[in-house]
Order: sequence, then structure tokens, then C-alpha cells
Amino acid sequence: MGIRPKAPIRRFDVFAEYTRLEKLHEGVPDDVAKGYAIWLAKVVAARKFGRLKPHEMKRVAEAPGVIVEEARKFRSLGGVEQTDKVFEHEIVERMGSDFYDKVFSPAIRLAFEQGKSYRQIRDSIRTDWKV
Repeated sequence: MGIRPKAPIRRFDVFAEYTRLEKLHEGVPDDVAKGYAIWLAKVVAARKFGRLKPHEMKRVAEAPGVIVEEARKFRSLGGVEQTDKVFEHEIVERMGSDFYDKVFSPAIRLAFEQGKSYRQIRDSIRTDWKV
């Protein structure tokens, strides 16, 4: 039957992982890429579900720490720093590290390397990953 996730795989998870890969491709260190990915996924989700209005989105984008500064590796959201540890907890641990390492991350990486966009894979890649 194969390795199954511990929790349903969401578009949020796919978006965060895809974003992490984009940042790694740009040469960003893994810990910063994870922090940026979870931060951006939360900002996008908050805006989509009406928890962050367009004028608030502009403020988030202009806030200190949005552009990676030498002294500040991670961005904050709601006063909480979005770090690689947050990514590990909210993405990896949620679905299970075995599933993440052996199924989820390799599948997203393959799609990324094949030049597929997030929008092309966000739903289709998750169809066989039932809890």
C-alpha cells in the first residue's frame, strides 16, 4: 500500500514546498528557504480567505524583514517568526517525516525539475495521497 500521510495534504503544503524549492534554486540557504516558504504560504492563505485585506498585504510586503537582511533571516507574521522549525512542525511533522522525505518532497521536486508550475500540480499531485 505504500507510505501514507498522517494528515490530508493541502494546497498549502504543496505551495510551501514548491516555494521552498524555488528559493533553493535561487541559492537561498535551506533554513531561510523553509522560513520564507511557510511565511509566504500563510500570507497567501490569509489573503485568499479574507483574513488579510489587500491594504494589509501591502503593509506586510513593506514590513521590515521582508527583504532578507543580513541580521534578520526570517520574517514575522502576527508577531511570530516564521522559521525553518515552523516549516518542519507545520508541514513535515503534520504529514509525517517518512511521507515527506520519501514521497511528498521527491514528487514536488520532480515536478519542479520538469518545469511544471505550482498551478499545474497543486491538485493533481495530491490525488493519490489519501490519509
